[in-house]
Amino acid sequence: MKTPESVLKKEATQAKVAADKAAAEKAAEEKAVADTEKFKENSEKYDKEYEAEVRGAIENRRKAKASGGFYVPPEPKLALVIRIRGTIGVSPKAKKVMQLFRLRQLHNATFVKLNEATIRMLRLIEPYVTYGYPTRATVQKLIYKRGFGKLNKQRIPIADNTIVEKGLGEHGICCTADLVHEIYTVGPNFKQANNFLWPFKLSSPKGGFSRKTKLLHYLEGGEAGARAEEINKLVKRML
Repeated sequence: MKTPESVLKKEATQAKVAADKAAAEKAAEEKAVADTEKFKENSEKYDKEYEAEVRGAIENRRKAKASGGFYVPPEPKLALVIRIRGTIGVSPKAKKVMQLFRLRQLHNATFVKLNEATIRMLRLIEPYVTYGYPTRATVQKLIYKRGFGKLNKQRIPIADNTIVEKGLGEHGICCTADLVHEIYTVGPNFKQANNFLWPFKLSSPKGGFSRKTKLLHYLEGGEAGARAEEINKLVKRML
């Protein structure tokens, strides 16, 4: 009995679909292997850069000390800002600045590129936030532990490198190591990388804030305002 033409067409279509699917799976596997190798190389390259930076700073301090001078480190380019007060009693101008920094909720944290304009804005909202200069380890922990990306206006957890590649691949940022490097070094695509990151939602710090000193400036024994490198200790308590 002759096989109907419709059945032959259906079988041919199914075979073509199966062949296309197998080819796509093979291409995806090859890409995954190549990407893993590339991401590993990038991570090692960044590690060497950071080590060289630390060694350079130590050598400069030693040279300055030997010559009887002082070593002045370069001005920090990156700040981590954490909102520590709610909405009650916030002036409209301060509220607008916090909206620009995407600090809409208590214990939200965002990265800010430091320049003359942003430093003035930070001083305006000092009573409601605390900020400082994060280390590379702090940036890494925040992205790995509390990192969420913005894809199609949705909050997606950064569970693997494909999320980063979908959101920032066009800017040459294809993995989490690239994202950490771009943020920490305040690279040319910092704005896109920072906008891709959803504001971090931190927990209340272990031990909490003191009611008596929370509203005071950090230099007066309180919690608000600039705290330089001490921000890293606070983040550790809030992760």
